[in-house]
Amino acid sequence: MIGFRQVDARYPFLWEGDGQAAGRWHADDEGPAHYFADTPDGAWAEFLRHEEITDPQDLATIRRQMWAVEIGEPAMQLVDLPRSVLTGGPDTYARCQRHAATLRQLGATSLVARTAALVDGGARGLRIVGGRDVPDVPRDGRVVVMFGSVDALVGWSAAVEARPSADLRARVHHYKDKSA
Repeated sequence: MIGFRQVDARYPFLWEGDGQAAGRWHADDEGPAHYFADTPDGAWAEFLRHEEITDPQDLATIRRQMWAVEIGEPAMQLVDLPRSVLTGGPDTYARCQRHAATLRQLGATSLVARTAALVDGGARGLRIVGGRDVPDVPRDGRVVVMFGSVDALVGWSAAVEARPSADLRARVHHYKDKSA
């Protein structure tokens, strides 16, 4: 399986050490935890959502490195939480972190869940039909989280100074309006 990550090109594409800041599926100092999207759209959507980028003009300023990482076929534990928790904002992270910690205590080293960052059907590939790009069947994106050392993983730089496509912004499941 190939997982996709976008990163600031000044840093390695994977985290080493325990001092990693918290994310949806791990608390502070519970790393390393490595997050992979199953599609490039998912990797970009995670960035746009996390950075709260909603203005189309901001897309032109993004310059990130996209990585395709050979993650193999890890034994992934399916996360079973309500949709509202899986797609919620930072206020749902503590519940996700507790759930992941429980799964890890039971022996899980990798988790798979619906991505919070894409709307339903937001992962959209293309096919070539008659010499033209034709959208494939939309699907939901997934995120794979691998815990611990990942020395065996091989990453391939897929793009340098890249940015997401303009049409992706409308498929991002943005955080709720905080003023509402």
